This record gives sequence, structure tokens and C-alpha cells, in this order.
Amino acid sequence: MKTLTVDLGSRSYPIYIGESLTNPELYRSVVADQAMVVTNTTVAPMYLAQLKETMSSMTDQVDVVELPDGEEYKSLAYFTKIIDELLTQRHSRTTTVFALGGGVVGDMSGFAAAAYQRGVNFVQVPTTLLSQVDSSVGGKVAVNHPMGKNMIGAFYQPKAVIIDVATLSTLPKEEFAAGFAEVVKYGLIRDAEFFEWLE
Repeated sequence: MKTLTVDLGSRSYPIYIGESLTNPELYRSVVADQAMVVTNTTVAPMYLAQLKETMSSMTDQVDVVELPDGEEYKSLAYFTKIIDELLTQRHSRTTTVFALGGGVVGDMSGFAAAAYQRGVNFVQVPTTLLSQVDSSVGGKVAVNHPMGKNMIGAFYQPKAVIIDVATLSTLPKEEFAAGFAEVVKYGLIRDAEFFEWLE
């Protein structure tokens, strides 16, 4: 297990990298009395049961919102579905919203966490390479509008990012390539030695 830290000056948060989805120690500091897991129909059958089992030893209430998979569902309508479930299940200001999935799930979960009761705890559990190296870090959360992508959103930092590299083994080749292209871009922009190592 490797731990990195994002330092924002006034606060920081950890990024855990390893085979970590079932490691209860990583979740203990971020789970309070309630948890809401937001995922999608592709990721849920593979990883949701593991995550819920890990959390069940820490909290009695783990609720789930399962969204359809795809960029077209990154909308206010599905954002509202997350908020509706938080309200229906009576989540308080001490709840934690977990984003289990790729960039769409992370963006929507983070925006819901930022808006619900003026902000509740939020943890990214990214399952695609692109979300692990890009969208899960930095706090950009949003939904799309018919007139433009990511037009409604906020900057809202997660409490932690928990990256389980084992999830990469289930990615289609095209998804892995999309994430790897982002990694290559980092090398081209900033680090010639890293780029050469990638080659």
C-alpha cells in the first residue's frame, strides 16, 4: 500500500494506492454514522458487495444509489436522484458519500456531497484508470447541461481517495488506453524522464 498526500495549504487529504477495497483501516477514519455509496450498473455487480461488507463493521447504515452507466446520465435529473435518496434515508450532516466508479460517478457524487446540507464528507473510490489518475483528484465536481459539459458544479475536495489497482484488471482495453493516454500526457507536459520510462 502506498500513501500520497494532496496538500491544499489549509487542509490535506490522503490518496491510498494498492489492493485496498476491502481494507477496513482505510475507511475507518472517513466513515461516521451513515454512508451512501453511489455507483453504476456496470461497477456495482463487480465491487459493491465488497465495499458494503467492508463498511458494515463500521456503520449500521450503508445505502446505495445505482445509476445507469454513461456520460448521458451525468445530468441534473440523476443528481436529484442522489439527493432524493439521501433525504429519503434521512442522512445527516455527518454522513459520507462514496463514489464507486469512474469519472461520471465521481463527478456526480462529489457535486451531490457538496450540495447536500451545504456539504458533507466525500470519498472517491475510482475504478477506471482515467478516474484514478485524473478526475478523482483535484475536487472538480459537476453535471452536464444540454448547452454544455460540466456547466453546473463546484470545486469540492474529497476527504480521501482510495485507489484499488485490482479494479484495473476488469477494464476493457479501450478504457485502459484512455487512462494511459492521460498518464503519457503528464510525461509529455512535465517529466521527460517519466515519459522515457513509460516508453
